[in-house]
Amino acid sequence: MRTHNLAVIGGDGIGPDVTAAALAAMRAAADRFGFTLSTTDFDLGAASYHRTGVALDDSAVEQLRGHDAILLGAIGDPSVAPGILERGVVLALRVALAQSVNVRPVRLYPGVQSPVRGITPQRCDMVILRENTEGLYAGGGALVHEGTANALALQQSVTTASATRSIVEVAFRLAAARRGRLALCHKSNVLTYAGRLWDEVVEEVGAEYPDVTRDYVHVDAMCQHLPLSPERFDVVVTDNLFGDIISDLGATVQGGLGLAASANLNPTGSAPSMFEPVHGSAPDIAGKGWANPAAAVLSGALCLAALGERDAALACEAAAASVVAELPALSGAAMGASTAEIGERIAARVATADPATIGDPATSLMSAMAAIAPVPDRG
Repeated sequence: MRTHNLAVIGGDGIGPDVTAAALAAMRAAADRFGFTLSTTDFDLGAASYHRTGVALDDSAVEQLRGHDAILLGAIGDPSVAPGILERGVVLALRVALAQSVNVRPVRLYPGVQSPVRGITPQRCDMVILRENTEGLYAGGGALVHEGTANALALQQSVTTASATRSIVEVAFRLAAARRGRLALCHKSNVLTYAGRLWDEVVEEVGAEYPDVTRDYVHVDAMCQHLPLSPERFDVVVTDNLFGDIISDLGATVQGGLGLAASANLNPTGSAPSMFEPVHGSAPDIAGKGWANPAAAVLSGALCLAALGERDAALACEAAAASVVAELPALSGAAMGASTAEIGERIAARVATADPATIGDPATSLMSAMAAIAPVPDRG
């Protein structure tokens, strides 16, 4: 029997509750499709930081490195200054484990109402790939004459050909495995140096994929096209900052952050990839049972797909989509069921879920993940 070794970081706030729901669905899929999940819990987050004074130490990184994948609930708590845990755990792991490709599906499921009028499931099914380690987020900077009328802030951006090529290659492989369309999103008319580098790399790599149609859209135009004509896009590749912005806009179009899953992929398989819902720790509703676990379950489905368990991933996705479609509200007290109850419904439905009820499995991200997520190489 196949066994996958999974590191689990429940984290803070609603993180442990939604992670428990994701694991229940993943284990139900394992039972249905004949494999085993071996899990190891890691105590990272606010409680650990208060106890040790360290957000993430080298020992924890090395222990995490030995697993096939990492499932993360959420990190962040108001008892810790902003940025200490988010940068000290999540961003630190992305860098330490070379998780350079952030994958954000934007899919409107049947029965879910988009806040954008006229958007239907047939019109909204794309994947945004965000470069995860460079750009403004990785550049240095300085603030001089702080607190005076002469204050000056400098913030640098870093773009390298090697990191850009790495994610562009992943984007073309994903587009070829889906519907054969790729769009580069940038701002090359103003950010001329970085934009030119992205353009050149897309043209160079694109020559190896003659069957993939290429498109370009400025990021400000993307903020109009994405909510009004999402059907224009299949795979979108972009840099760190722009990807952060447009993927959250995409989450709104698909029904909200409660449905937004993500993967942080190590594209070479040299270290484990990490899978997490986008919504954060939501400390204001922690313990109330108001959090929708669907995004965590869908992140778990991405994890299974990356581990080669395509059918299990499709079953988890279909189960989550079918349960969400039945909820009177997508979050809060008006959902009609608690976080745990919704998780139980999803896990129970995994046993009979039919992926064809929510679209063509052949072009789904769960199927295409095999083209972009290499089998982890621990040698």
